[in-house]
Amino acid sequence: MTQFDLIIIGAGPGGYETALEAAAAGKHVALIEERAAGGTCLHEGCIPTKCLAHSAEVLESVKTAAAFGISCGEATFSLPTAVQRKDEVVQRLTAGIDAMLKSAGVERYAGHAMLTADHTVSVGDDTLTAPHIIIATGSEARRLPIPGADLPQVITSTEMLNLQEVPRRLCIIGGGVIGMEFAGIFATLGSTVTVVEYCKEILPPFDKDMAKRLRMILKKKGIDFRLESAVERIEAGDGATAVHFSTKGKAAAVEADLVLMAVGRAPRVAGLGLEQTAIEHSARGIVTDENMQTTVPGVYAIGDVNNRCQLAHAATFQGRRALHHILGREDGIDFALVPSVVYTQPNLAQVGLREEDFADGKPTAVKAFYRANGRALTMGAEEGMVKLLFDADDRLRGAHILGEGAAEMIHEAAVLIAEGATRSRLHDIIHAHPTLSEMYLA
Repeated sequence: MTQFDLIIIGAGPGGYETALEAAAAGKHVALIEERAAGGTCLHEGCIPTKCLAHSAEVLESVKTAAAFGISCGEATFSLPTAVQRKDEVVQRLTAGIDAMLKSAGVERYAGHAMLTADHTVSVGDDTLTAPHIIIATGSEARRLPIPGADLPQVITSTEMLNLQEVPRRLCIIGGGVIGMEFAGIFATLGSTVTVVEYCKEILPPFDKDMAKRLRMILKKKGIDFRLESAVERIEAGDGATAVHFSTKGKAAAVEADLVLMAVGRAPRVAGLGLEQTAIEHSARGIVTDENMQTTVPGVYAIGDVNNRCQLAHAATFQGRRALHHILGREDGIDFALVPSVVYTQPNLAQVGLREEDFADGKPTAVKAFYRANGRALTMGAEEGMVKLLFDADDRLRGAHILGEGAAEMIHEAAVLIAEGATRSRLHDIIHAHPTLSEMYLA
């Protein structure tokens, strides 16, 4: 049995970044991963999806180049080339992570980890023990428990990232972040896209007003939305797959060449040996406190596996909180301020409260429109809006941005909210002209 100060199970963003920080703090760290380092974010989520999204953005720019005085001829697109580029980016980042872990002295174990007791882990023929363990095993794509969900024409986001041909007709089940990003990508690449969503609006965790605005923009791009629709079964036919659903009691169906099941991700808790410990858990994830500690002292769970917030950057900071608790350090991390971004064209980003989150009265909503911003007009990016929400004391409490550059702009709002800035204070901060960020001064 090998003794460590800290064992981390899972080398996604939360796992490997925590391992690096722990090693820098002088801890003897073991990091266990049965696949390549980087986790879902690097191999099946954030990075590869954004590679394809950028390919779609470049194609859109080429198609609209004439308006800027540039003649490119007829644009063509090669999905295999885009996928190859995606793979090269992933490989480069994976190699970088491996190099950092090696340089830091983190001991790597390749294989499936199994908890055999509260503070003991087996991996292959090795048995490891430590006073502190962090579980960071991530999540896996969900499938609806309906007839036809396992048909070969029904795939998840993982398989979607490796397609070699653009489907002529694509049906996406689920209007969340994953569904919307793939809808935008493949609509731009030429697919006829239909989105079937159970809720009244797409992107339920986002501000309703902004989600509706994004849906209307995507609708103009040819994406068909079927809201308040419950998928009941999927059937394979001659040359097409039919997705059957009901909308307010009315039966309907959509035919597609490919069906993307984008109904969320489930915490990866099975096969970890949790039942051999006192760690409270269920199919919904591992239960943790504000320090990410489980019901077993010294054992923590971070990232998707605790189902608090399924975002890579949330996992990283949860890992930081867990490590700080282990080291006896205080921090000022505010998990109520986690920026979220949907990488559609245009982006949708938010941080802080939504209008529906204000319990003590309606907030003051200040809006600025891209069509009135000089920089946006020079870029040909007229679609979009910035919405800032202020409380009764005129403090900024929430920010929602739909438009070009939203993914980058949202972080100014995160800082302002974290510092308790008021609207008058914001207006005293000089912003460069012409910039999209001037919309903060509306």
